[in-house]
Amino acid sequence: MIRKTLFAAAVLAAFGSPATAQVTATLAPVHPKLKAEATVNGDLVRIGDLVANAGIIADVPIFRAPDLGATGMVSAESVVEAVRVHALVGLDTGGLREVAVTRASRTIPTEDIEQAIRHALSAQFALGDAKDVALNFDSELNTFYVEPGAKGEPRVARLTYDNRNSRFYAVIELPGGANARASLRLYGRATVTAEVAVLANPVANGAVIKESDVRLERRPRAEIGRDVVTDRAQAVGLAARSALEPGRPLRSAQLMKPDTIQRNEQVTLIYEVPGISLTVRGKAAEGGAEGDVISVLNEQSKRTVQGLIVGPGRVLIGARVPRIAANLPPSEPEAKDKAH
Repeated sequence: MIRKTLFAAAVLAAFGSPATAQVTATLAPVHPKLKAEATVNGDLVRIGDLVANAGIIADVPIFRAPDLGATGMVSAESVVEAVRVHALVGLDTGGLREVAVTRASRTIPTEDIEQAIRHALSAQFALGDAKDVALNFDSELNTFYVEPGAKGEPRVARLTYDNRNSRFYAVIELPGGANARASLRLYGRATVTAEVAVLANPVANGAVIKESDVRLERRPRAEIGRDVVTDRAQAVGLAARSALEPGRPLRSAQLMKPDTIQRNEQVTLIYEVPGISLTVRGKAAEGGAEGDVISVLNEQSKRTVQGLIVGPGRVLIGARVPRIAANLPPSEPEAKDKAH
């Protein structure tokens, strides 16, 4: 009989222990614990935002939330004092000294606001393509924040523009969610610009302009002349007619074809007449680019003639190329007079 009793007790102990442990765990109290950080929606911070396991008082507001998109710090001591009046005691702070509270928001980039104004100016005041309109605000334009549930994009509600001084005034409506749309008033100057080629480095007289010497910049269209270079390809590979300083828009009149032949360079003179082609050595009396007519010295006859540059070191002399008057042979009457 004693053995049966001991066996029954052992069975109860073996099968009863897990159940007992589970019941004990279920009945164990869950203590409220302070959070290290919190993100809140709306303009109020509630107990449940800051305290885990806050129970039935989780929805009770205790602080005002930071501004939209901003983060504020709340000391752990302030949280303990605020929840104590709502009968929440034994708050475990976990050694935290403060809690970071962030107000949830939707970001409105400044680029979106600028784009809305540029498109409105372009459409209402015929300022050309919106991308060519440059805006300068009287005060710094910062990123704006609206409620996370706010729908829509910034909208220009009112706009004025004075083309005499390029001044504008704009009223921008921002998305406002459930509340009324917030309005923003902006003042500034709108300038119509154009993209021009500008020297990035100084260029010496006669030097050939390289790709690295030119950059594209936007400049006010009113300050740009008709001969300004608007494409880098229009300048790269050409030479400067005079020394050029960096930072100034390039003009076509400042550029020329680079010299194919330099002054005093040894060249080959090509004489062409119908049925005959002759080459002799010569020296360039002046430099020039391909297609230019320059003076060259025929080293064999010691006469200076004019020729057409047809390639590096090659000058064409022929009936189609005019010669300088000093080297023309005298006419027949002039020859008779000299003979007498």
